[in-house]
Formats: sequence, structure tokens, C-alpha cells
Amino acid sequence: MKNIKKTILGAILAFAFLLSIAVLTPELASAAASDDIQCGVNAAAGADGCAPDPDASATLDSTVKSVINILSILVGVFAVVMILVAGFRYITSGGDSAKVTSAKNTLVYAIIGLIIAALAQVIVKFVLKETINPTVPGSSSQPSGAPSTPSDPPGGV
Repeated sequence: MKNIKKTILGAILAFAFLLSIAVLTPELASAAASDDIQCGVNAAAGADGCAPDPDASATLDSTVKSVINILSILVGVFAVVMILVAGFRYITSGGDSAKVTSAKNTLVYAIIGLIIAALAQVIVKFVLKETINPTVPGSSSQPSGAPSTPSDPPGGV
């Protein structure tokens, strides 16, 4: 019976891993191939080929977002697989309180993992927004070259 459980668990994990690769690979490959094709077409037409990206911070921003999105997808897929494993362990526990407790703990930890992955998205987006467009507390929204207008005219009138 234990060999059957291990076989089923291994099959589920392998399927989840292959599914995540199948979902992620075409998106990443098509983006890189599209840029390479466009560079080649430009070069063949006698143009400069590939122009360097003028906004390097946007490239860094998009790279960090892509990495975080891929990691979040992987963590999400893993958490969902662990929820399925916890359900399978709960169903097959046969009333053994130790196995039921173990299955419940697996379920709780998988849900906590999903919550952490969601919060990681929010935190990274906030940090990227603040590093690219920082807001300084106490600064005015006036441009630096604009003349300042005093709140009270001189002489106290």
C-alpha cells in the first residue's frame, strides 16, 4: 500500500513539474525569439540592427518583475500540489490521529505558503515603485524651478 501511495505522489509531483515547465517555457522563449528576429530583420534591411534600450531602469524593473512572477508561479504550483497531497493523506489516514494531524499540518503550511507568495508580490511591487519613483516625506509637489509663494505676505497684512 505504501508503494502505491509513493507512486501516486511521485506521479502527481512529476505532472505538476512538467505542467509548470510547459506553461512557463513558451512565454519566455517567444519573448527572446521575437527580439532576436526583429534585430535580424533590421540588420538585413540595412538598419542599425538592434538599438540599445535607452531606459535601463525599466529593463531592470521588468527583469525583477519577471523573476518574481516566475518564482511566484512555481511556489503557487508547489503549494497547490501540497494541498492535493494533504487531501490525499487526509483521505487515506484511516482514522489514525497522527496521520490526520500530519495531513492537517501539511494543509496549513501549504496555505501559509500561498499567502506568503501573494504577499511577496505586493512587497516587491511596492519596493520597485518606491525605488524608481521615490517620494520624500515633507517635500512639496512643486517643481524645483518654480518660484515659491509665501503663505503670509511680508508685513503681516
